[in-house]
Amino acid sequence: MPFYKELKKRWLILPPLVLILVVLNISMGSIRIPLRDVLTILSGNNASEAIWTEIIWNFRVTKALTCILAGSALSLSGLQMQTFFRNPLAGPDVLGLSSGASLMVSLLFFSKVGLSGPWALALTAAIGCSFVFVIVLLFASRLHDTASLLIVGLMIGATASSLVSVLQFTSKAEELQTFLIWTFGSVTGMNWSEIHVLAWVLLIGALFAIGSAKSLNAWLLGDNYAQSLGINLDRSRLMIILSTCILTGGVTAFCGPIVFVGLAVPHLTKLIIKTSNHKILIPNTMMAGAGLLLLCDIISRLPGTDVIFPLNAITALFGAPVVIWVIMRSKKISP
Repeated sequence: MPFYKELKKRWLILPPLVLILVVLNISMGSIRIPLRDVLTILSGNNASEAIWTEIIWNFRVTKALTCILAGSALSLSGLQMQTFFRNPLAGPDVLGLSSGASLMVSLLFFSKVGLSGPWALALTAAIGCSFVFVIVLLFASRLHDTASLLIVGLMIGATASSLVSVLQFTSKAEELQTFLIWTFGSVTGMNWSEIHVLAWVLLIGALFAIGSAKSLNAWLLGDNYAQSLGINLDRSRLMIILSTCILTGGVTAFCGPIVFVGLAVPHLTKLIIKTSNHKILIPNTMMAGAGLLLLCDIISRLPGTDVIFPLNAITALFGAPVVIWVIMRSKKISP
């Protein structure tokens, strides 16, 4: 009973923290808008300056929502991959899923196939993720060494990145510039129709993940244990793959390949919520991912200026120390 009381207290940390970060994220920008006016606009009333209302709803709110959706999706994807492979260093960017999505998006971006629109972009990226995931699964069935599987994932990602480089070399200068900016990762520039698609991506992926929560709990102890509990391994594997590919592909399509969020956030969540129950971990990991990406976006912007640092540079500042900590803990090396 004391454990559940302590767990409940820990749950209370994330929702208000995310709410505070949302307000801070919306309040900050190149144009200074007083916090009182920000809250007035968000409550549906008119501010003292009419232009502020347009800035808040059409630029800053969409950016904050993108952070919430992308952070939640990538974190949930990373949690499922780490459990599925029983590998603490598994993640969308480490095992090459983001690179596969980037390759398919670049093919759509630089080709003249005529496909356009947010749904086409999301579907194309999800196909790229699925293709890489299948390759990783084939190697995982033969490689039982964690380090070897990670190396394979990195090599698959490197191969996809090299193909993207070839496409960049043969593209026009104006296309190349736009694509390079996309590769840095960004949560700006999303319109409401794209956010609508990204919200559906998160909803569908989250429903698959929630439906797999029991399977994920059983998977922690291995395939044989999961099968002894009556888990349909093929069906569960398919649901986890679909969820991971939909989530990673959708975010990569609209925001670019954002690194370290899917890898770091599940570990950070487990530091706060000390449980391995995925029914508890899934919603809290999503909240933590939303909060981290909101924080990274705040840090990437210098208040009162137009200077914006690449988002991946900020996420790496949080993710790299977590990776080092995970390696040290797995090798039982004292810090």
